[in-house]
Amino acid sequence: MVNLIRTDFSNKDFKNLVSFLDADLKIRDGADHDFYDQFNKIDGLKNVVVAFENEVAIGCGAFKIHENNVVEIKRMYVSPFGRRKGVASKVLTELENWAAELKFKKCILETGKQQPEAIELYKRCGYTITANFGFYENVENSVCFEKFI
Repeated sequence: MVNLIRTDFSNKDFKNLVSFLDADLKIRDGADHDFYDQFNKIDGLKNVVVAFENEVAIGCGAFKIHENNVVEIKRMYVSPFGRRKGVASKVLTELENWAAELKFKKCILETGKQQPEAIELYKRCGYTITANFGFYENVENSVCFEKFI
């Protein structure tokens, strides 16, 4: 059974999972990694969800608050032994529920074209592709999504 906790950026399990995420992204992003990495710092993230199975952290995600009742989903990751169990969907749903409880109206996110499993997850969870936003506006390898909650 997967258990979820709400926490923040200081959680050691979250930090550990993010280190694995960053290692994976460094390979997938290649030469573009430093560009993306600058937007993925975790310090200050106050809304973090960590998923556990048998008391082992296997997945995480967070959201960053933007203006106009919008949050940006960040740092989504599931460890290899936690995959294909619906963990990412559960983490994402918990983040959406938390954002809705705090009266936010929309989630946005960015992922890379080199992450087809992430693109499929977001589509399956009701996100629609939208114009690239913010720092990703003219970035060809970025895919941006939105979902009203």
